[in-house]
Amino acid sequence: MTREEIRSSISDLRQRLVELGGIFDLAQKKARIEELDAISQDPEFWNDAERAQTTMKERGELVDVIERYETQLESLDEAELYLELAAEADGDPQALADAGQLITETKSAVQSLETRRMLSGEHDDHNAFVSINAGAGGTESQDWASILLRMYLRYVEQKGWQVEVTDQQAGDEAGIKSADLHVTGDFAFGHLKAEAGVHRLVRISPFDSAKRRHTSFAAVSVAPEIDDDIEIEIKDSDLRIDTYRASGAGGQHVNRTDSAVRFTHIPTGIVVACQNERSQHKNRATAMKMLRAKLYEREMQERRDKAADEHAEQKDVAFGSQIRSYVLHPYKQIKDVRTGYTEGNVDKVLDGGLDPFVEAYLLKAGGQSEGDEAAEA
Repeated sequence: MTREEIRSSISDLRQRLVELGGIFDLAQKKARIEELDAISQDPEFWNDAERAQTTMKERGELVDVIERYETQLESLDEAELYLELAAEADGDPQALADAGQLITETKSAVQSLETRRMLSGEHDDHNAFVSINAGAGGTESQDWASILLRMYLRYVEQKGWQVEVTDQQAGDEAGIKSADLHVTGDFAFGHLKAEAGVHRLVRISPFDSAKRRHTSFAAVSVAPEIDDDIEIEIKDSDLRIDTYRASGAGGQHVNRTDSAVRFTHIPTGIVVACQNERSQHKNRATAMKMLRAKLYEREMQERRDKAADEHAEQKDVAFGSQIRSYVLHPYKQIKDVRTGYTEGNVDKVLDGGLDPFVEAYLLKAGGQSEGDEAAEA
């Protein structure tokens, strides 16, 4: 990177940070931190653990935004210093390289802040439940579903989040029929909602001895983990509860007791299952969280559909709504049909490199969470 390029980048990044500073309203955030600090000084503050946890979480999120913003300003100041050193007659040539490296890192960090700005939905900062279901096509689609599962596990790892595979059904010959994930991390739902829809794969089948090209489909649905104070009515009479033994790919162990749990919500037909814990009680608790999230998701979807009908802009988010195409033959390319974003490095994407697709989606959506929340294939 040349001096002129670095100088231009510094100017551009400063302008972007100025705009972000206004959007984030840092002065208001700092004032809010002072308010929360005052609240936490109350001698009875920790008597209400839930309230205390909510307060400290809010404070942590505010501090995180401010620190990330101020760190980037400091990085630009440092880059300018390196640039001055490089401009001196006997300046260190390494200084120019260091300035270039700082600019590269700062660009990435500013992009991350801009993405954070777009995560403005009511539940964007919540954890997420992700479900992957193989489409019609047997082994081909089941193998594709397992590839998507690996992609999301790697993505979660790269984001520094935590994930539990709460349920997994093995395919007939290869891959998986379905998998359910519980993802815990900052703005997990806000990012992962971009993945809701049908994913299409075109490739030479490894299961076809004639080496013919096959098209496979898998559906991904995403729902936010909702707070307990959100009222979701679930009648005991509306539930069918089955217990069974966790086995094989479904959990990390094979249990000799009927610890796995499956809930069927009879009025809607929604089915959730959990078998990753040895305790049936814990599996029941997780399954109930999943069911509440899916019922909430369903309600939000009905509201979106109604609003779209009123504006003659209804979007098909049923199983047939393809959002992304992964072509591995006769050429290699991944294209998001909603945003037009295209990536030729398919291996990078399938290894968890989803951020560019997520950022393009959020930019297209304008930071809105489309009807306030849950997205479903």
